Amino acid sequence: MDTAALKPPSHVDLAITGMTCAACAARVEKVLNRLPGVTANVNFATETARVNTASANIAPDALIKAVEKAGYGAHLKTTQTRDDEKRQHVEAYRGEFNRFVISALLTAPFLVQMIGMLVGRHEGMSPWLPLWLQLALATPVQFWIGKRFYVGAWHALRGGGANMDVLIALGTTMAYVYSAAVMAWSLPHHVYFEASATVITLVLLGKVLEMRARAKASSAIEELMRLQPQTATVERNGERVDINVADMQPGNIFIVRPGDSVPVDGSVLDGESAVDESLLTGESLPSAKRAGARVYAGTINQQGLLRCTATGVGQQTALAAIVRLVEDAQGSKAPIQRLADVISGVFVPVVIAIAVVTWVGWWWLGGDFTAATINAVAVLVIACPCALGLATPTAIMVGSGMGARAGVLIRNAAALETAGGINTLVLDKTGTLTEGKPVVTDVIAAATLTPATPATRDEVLAVAAALEQGSKHPLAQAVVAQARERGLLLEPIADFRSLSGLGVQATIAGTTAALGSPPFAAELGLALPGAEIAALQRAGKTVIFVARAGRALGVIAIADRLRPTTPAAIRALITLGVTPVMLTGDNALTAEAIAREAGIAQWHAGMLPQGKASHVQTLHTSGRKVGMVGDGVNDAPALASADVSFAIGAGADVAIQTADITLMRNDLMSVVDAIRLSRATLTKIRQNLFFAFFYNALGIPLAAAGLLNPVIAGAAMALSSVSVVGNALLLKRWRPVQSSNRGQ
Repeated sequence: MDTAALKPPSHVDLAITGMTCAACAARVEKVLNRLPGVTANVNFATETARVNTASANIAPDALIKAVEKAGYGAHLKTTQTRDDEKRQHVEAYRGEFNRFVISALLTAPFLVQMIGMLVGRHEGMSPWLPLWLQLALATPVQFWIGKRFYVGAWHALRGGGANMDVLIALGTTMAYVYSAAVMAWSLPHHVYFEASATVITLVLLGKVLEMRARAKASSAIEELMRLQPQTATVERNGERVDINVADMQPGNIFIVRPGDSVPVDGSVLDGESAVDESLLTGESLPSAKRAGARVYAGTINQQGLLRCTATGVGQQTALAAIVRLVEDAQGSKAPIQRLADVISGVFVPVVIAIAVVTWVGWWWLGGDFTAATINAVAVLVIACPCALGLATPTAIMVGSGMGARAGVLIRNAAALETAGGINTLVLDKTGTLTEGKPVVTDVIAAATLTPATPATRDEVLAVAAALEQGSKHPLAQAVVAQARERGLLLEPIADFRSLSGLGVQATIAGTTAALGSPPFAAELGLALPGAEIAALQRAGKTVIFVARAGRALGVIAIADRLRPTTPAAIRALITLGVTPVMLTGDNALTAEAIAREAGIAQWHAGMLPQGKASHVQTLHTSGRKVGMVGDGVNDAPALASADVSFAIGAGADVAIQTADITLMRNDLMSVVDAIRLSRATLTKIRQNLFFAFFYNALGIPLAAAGLLNPVIAGAAMALSSVSVVGNALLLKRWRPVQSSNRGQ
């Protein structure tokens, strides 16, 4: 697999700092999208902005300045900054935790009063906790511990937006100032110092738990990066020395001892061993390695010593490509998130308006200034835009990470969402349903078929191999391999022409030669023995003719075994409600034999590449949600036409570049895993969005009606985001279909 095929398109990734809720993300996204030619997606959960500047002539500095003008921080996200960001996140967590501990200690004396409020009594004038002590405890919580809310609110307002910090700062300040006024003028009212202090403490607790949960949600990338060792043993001047992996260059000779991790991508020069590639591909069985085999960074050598040459280092390894894909998927947005984004963008102003209406309504209609103030505070502190902002991206983060562990690489969130909704799966035959390692089974020379034009089996093979020697198609490679096994000389060719879906033509030693399907032979006016060819095709074999100088030399039959897991995968797809449809360029008799063995009821033979794409469009027209699986160049048009496309990882680079989901394992059961994972992720997203909408839709009216006091409202707000992230983390329970069950 060429790792260049997994490189993302040109874009700029920014790490965003200072965001505290989904409203912040919506504000940053809006500011960036105002720039000419810029399309940006801001992900609150990953604190990143994916900015596409393909149609804009704009420097990264201009993007950063636009973000800073909106009141937030930004810097380019690179592989060099990843470790720095990790350290910053750890330091931020420690700082947040320490502030929470101090705030909790200062708030602890209010516990009795808080419990009293829960049972319907208010002990704000309690002699054991004098008002001056309440003020002394609440003030540092409000203005020292709570400084972050004022700073965040100021930055948001200065940038022309409003976020959760505005709600917290406004709500707690109202409770604090009201209580301070009651104390200063000895008014005959209750004080609510415990409300302001407790709300800030609970919000901090929620942030600490949220940061911890989000770190777990994004752990997939860290786990992948830990696969690559820090040092490598290389050969230099006849000696073996240990060097930093970052210093390795293509062409370096390196040694992998038993039990060591492979440091970079490479090709085996000497030695034999079995390498555990499960953490990279999801395949549980070790892969046998010998001279000429590929090895990948992060995989584990189990047995013998391997001597290899480096072919991919740094960001050119398969492991780095997988990390990029996972980061892309985690930083992208699913279509289901759009409604939440729209609501997040106007959430805070609407909540403030509801709080004002609550305050005016209670004071004007009820004449109770205290109740009006406290109920307005409750509205402000119970509202939580964070839950809306975290509902989708946290589930995407966990889902895409679990997919990577199972060898299912998801390009973006839209693909992850769409995969679960398909009800029809279009399948190529060669390399998808079959092993993609065909072998020549029959070579029938024209001397046997038509004695008037004698030819030998070796001549048939030699001409066929000469025509196919530059092709990477599995059938072509089977012909070339058979010719080389027989020690045949492959003549040079000229004027090569490939006729898609039919065959090839070229000039060999001044004479025209051709190879291809029986229909192509008919176009060329060549007569072939129909009965013999039909018998071979009914046995599930692919038949090609070979011709030179205007006469048929003979035919070659090639067989490609069905993958052992294909029938089980087809049954699993049908159980999931997905109808498999096989499209192949092969003849009808061969296609029928393969479809029958695989358990596929719907199939179409003789399909050219554009015909496959047209059939996908026809399925769309009939209202089907179509997925497509392929591994060859001829599959690319159909892959591009499908709602979601899957590429076998060992397939052609163009198929991988076109596909939405790359399957690292050459196993159709991986498609089943991808669909199951998509549906599990969508279930979590829907649960999270329902909870976020339901929580705010129920909590805000209850607070406005005076049925919640600020402490309970603050606790509910603090726990709402944690609940959403915690629910997404339950996706870690998802498991791919066990390897032991794949062939059953």
